[in-house]
Amino acid sequence: MSNIVRDSDVVEISEPPFFNFGEKVKAKRVIRNDGTYAGKEIGEILAKKGEVGYVVSIGTFLQQFYIYGVEFTESGNRVGMKRKELEPVIPHDGDEDLPLPEAISAGRKFP
Repeated sequence: MSNIVRDSDVVEISEPPFFNFGEKVKAKRVIRNDGTYAGKEIGEILAKKGEVGYVVSIGTFLQQFYIYGVEFTESGNRVGMKRKELEPVIPHDGDEDLPLPEAISAGRKFP
């Protein structure tokens, strides 16, 4: 059996989306094509760490996560991303990060 870390205990869709349509966001890390982005090679960079984009759509995945469609201005790519992969350019009031899955499984409490 593999040691895949899953965010199975995190259910974002019980709350409103963290980001809003048109909100300016930036990528927290380099985003590469995992094979689901048509017209680009697997492993090709879709967004660089710190690249700025705008939320153009909000969907859900596995009835658990919000997926934010982000149009990145520098690369011109539109990429579906989870909240933990993005940060707002202008911080939200009471901004708090999602807990990591291993913290949840360890039984730590979060506000």
